[in-house]
Amino acid sequence: MTIDATDRRIIEATGAGLPLAPAPYAAVAERLGLSEAEVIDRLAAMQARGVVRRIALAPNHYALGLAANGMTVWDVEDTEASRLGRQVGALEFVTHCYLRPRALPDWPYNLFAMVHGHDRAEVEEKRAAIRVLLGPGCRADDVLYSTRILKKTGLRLARREG
Repeated sequence: MTIDATDRRIIEATGAGLPLAPAPYAAVAERLGLSEAEVIDRLAAMQARGVVRRIALAPNHYALGLAANGMTVWDVEDTEASRLGRQVGALEFVTHCYLRPRALPDWPYNLFAMVHGHDRAEVEEKRAAIRVLLGPGCRADDVLYSTRILKKTGLRLARREG
């Protein structure tokens, strides 16, 4: 999957989000010297090709009062991990869901699911719901709570010279 220089410029201009403007695509287009229609068409084409997964609102969960953030981690059978991960990822309260390799013997977890709550008790309720969904396929679990934000940005492509 390749992109041309114009697509790359559009990704660079929108990677941290669209501008908060009445016509955000027009603002991006003006900044890049393109038409609004071209920006919209190119983004739609990149989405159709899978270069752009989605264009979505990214609310600030802290501003919404969701101050407890827990990365739940699960030890599930490798042969069931994809199926179970899709089920966990489909839960409305799971914002990110990943399969990752284990780091045995210290780290037995291979399924990760991020959940947010107003407090840790709410995160624990959501973790319990995931545990019920996983059923006997879950051998162990834990939760890692965020204590501070170190970095939070959208995709940033490395600048190309020339």
